[in-house]
Amino acid sequence: MNFKSMSIEKLVKLKDQVESALSSKVAETKRTLQSNLSKLAGFGTASMRGLRGAARGKVAPKYRNPDNPSETWAGRGLKPRWLAAALKGGKKLEYFSIAESAKKAAKKGRKTKVKIARKASPKKPRKARAPVRPRQAPGASPGAAA
Repeated sequence: MNFKSMSIEKLVKLKDQVESALSSKVAETKRTLQSNLSKLAGFGTASMRGLRGAARGKVAPKYRNPDNPSETWAGRGLKPRWLAAALKGGKKLEYFSIAESAKKAAKKGRKTKVKIARKASPKKPRKARAPVRPRQAPGASPGAAA
């Protein structure tokens, strides 16, 4: 097409036709993408849990700052500054463990909430099964080889 030789009216009309064709194509592509996205959303977030950077649930704290008991760390992510400084100072990570402090308190005679594991009941031994014999075809004699 030679656009230079076309009149202004024809060019404007052509521009309007191109714009309408483009908008219909964009709308159609958008609908297709939305339907594909809704199909993918049907798989749920369970398949997304393995992805890096996915949000995780909260975890109970494992370490506590003895100087400020409100400062805790669950063991995920970067170490807090108070813990990093104390480890650099020569203390061990076990010193800050909440479970360890509960054990120490129990030794001193303090009452703390400590879960006690139940002993599992002894399992009964299984009975041995009789060996499985291969089935014979109907009408075949027991001594005949197949």
